[in-house]
Amino acid sequence: MSSATSSFPERIELSGEGLVLRDWTEADLAAMPELFDHPDIAYWTPIVSPFDAAAARARLDRDRQLRAEGTAVLLAITVDGGAPLGEVMLRRAPEGTELGYAVGPAHRGQGLAARAVRVMAAYAFEELGAEQVILELEAENAASVAVATKAGFRLLDVPLISGEEKGRPYTLQTWGLARS
Repeated sequence: MSSATSSFPERIELSGEGLVLRDWTEADLAAMPELFDHPDIAYWTPIVSPFDAAAARARLDRDRQLRAEGTAVLLAITVDGGAPLGEVMLRRAPEGTELGYAVGPAHRGQGLAARAVRVMAAYAFEELGAEQVILELEAENAASVAVATKAGFRLLDVPLISGEEKGRPYTLQTWGLARS
C-alpha cells in the first residue's frame, strides 16, 4: 500500500493483549511530558528533549499531520482506553512498515511495549496488508532488544543504518516480523 494512494482512518482504536491503543487527544497533553521527558527517551529515541507542554502540543499536531498524509500513526498505549502509559507508532517508510514505541518510566516492566508492538503489527498485517513489519534499534539498547525478542521479531541480515540524532552518532539494527 502506497502512502500516496491511501490514508489512515480518522480514528483508530485497537484492542488486544490486555491493552487499548487509541488516538492521542487534547486531554492527553498534560500527561505527555511525564511520559516523554526522561533521559532514556531523550537518548534512545528521536523524541524532542526537554519534552514540555509546547513539545506535547507540537507532537499532537505532528501526529495529526502525519496521519492525514498517510505517513504514520501514533497511538497512546493504555490498559483501558483511559490514561496513556506510552506510545506506539506505525510509519510507512521506503524500507517497509516500521514500528516504534516509548513507555513512560513509571510504567515500564509490565510488558506494555512488547504487547503494544504485537497489537500494532497485527493491525499492519490485517488492515494494511503489510508482509513484514520492522523495528530499527541500537544493539546497545538492551530494553528495546528485549522488547523485539518478546514480540517475536528476529534480527535481519541487512546493512546497519548509521546516522546522527541530537548530536550523537547511532547505528541501528533492523529487526523484522513476517506475516504468519
